Amino acid sequence: MRKTAWIILITILLALPFMAQEPLDRDRLGMAIEYFQSGKYHEALLLFEKLDKEYTLNPRYKAFMGICFYHEWLYEEACDYLDKSIPQLESFAPHERSVYYYAAGESHFQLQQYQDAITYYEKALTVCYDNEKGDILYRLGLCHMFLRQWQEAYDSYNAALDKFIAFRDTPDMQARIHQTGHMMKGCEEHLKKSKGEANISAPETDSPDIKLPTLITPTDSVPAEPNRVDTSRTLPDSFKEPVIQGKDTIRNEVPNTINIQDLFQRQVEIKD
Repeated sequence: MRKTAWIILITILLALPFMAQEPLDRDRLGMAIEYFQSGKYHEALLLFEKLDKEYTLNPRYKAFMGICFYHEWLYEEACDYLDKSIPQLESFAPHERSVYYYAAGESHFQLQQYQDAITYYEKALTVCYDNEKGDILYRLGLCHMFLRQWQEAYDSYNAALDKFIAFRDTPDMQARIHQTGHMMKGCEEHLKKSKGEANISAPETDSPDIKLPTLITPTDSVPAEPNRVDTSRTLPDSFKEPVIQGKDTIRNEVPNTINIQDLFQRQVEIKD
C-alpha cells in the first residue's frame, strides 16, 4: 500500500510542470502592453488579437492594435481600428492623439485615400510638437499634389519648408529640404499653366523663381532641436492619469496611460 502511495506521489510530482496553468488573460494583456511599449509590435499584436476575440478591449487598446497593424504594413486593418477608436480618445493628451492621427493618416495615404489622409494629418498638426510639423506638412503636400490641388500642395510644401528650416536644419535633412523646394517649384509650374501665368499666393521675391530660405541658418536665429521629438519634455500631469471612462473586461479597470513619445519617434519615419 505504501509503495503504491509513493508511486502515485512521484507520478504527481513529475507531472506538475506539465500541469502548470497558462498565464492568465490579464497577464497576457500586460505582456502585450510591454511588447507594445518596447516597439515589438508583431508580438504585441499576436496577443492583442487573441484577447480582442474574447473580451471587450478598451478603445486605447484598440488604438494600440491600429498602431501595431500600421507597423506591420497592414494598412486596411490599421484604418479599421484607428478610425473606430480615435473618436473615443478625444480626452487624451494632445501628443498621444497626434500619434494616432498620424498613423491613421499614413495608413490612408498608403491606401491612396488621400482625402481621408488629409483629415488626419490636419488633426495631427493641431496637437503635435512644432518640430514634428514639417513631416506632416510635407505629407499634406503630397496628398494635395496627388489630388491635383496645386495651390494647397504649394502652401503645404512652403509651410513644411519653414518648419524644416526652423527646427530641423541639420545635415541629415538637407536632401529633404532641397526636395521640398523642388516640389514647390513643380506646383508653381502647374499653377502657372492652369492660371495662365497668374501670380500664386506665395511670398514676394525679387525674381519670378522661388527664393528658398538659406539652408545653413545662423545658429543664433534658429533653436537647436536636432531631434524630431524633444525627449527632454516632460509629459503633462493629465497625460499620466487614466482619462478614459470605459473599463476593459479583462482587468475590469481603466488602463494606465502609456508613454507615447518614444513610439512617435519610431513610427513617424516616412515610408516613401
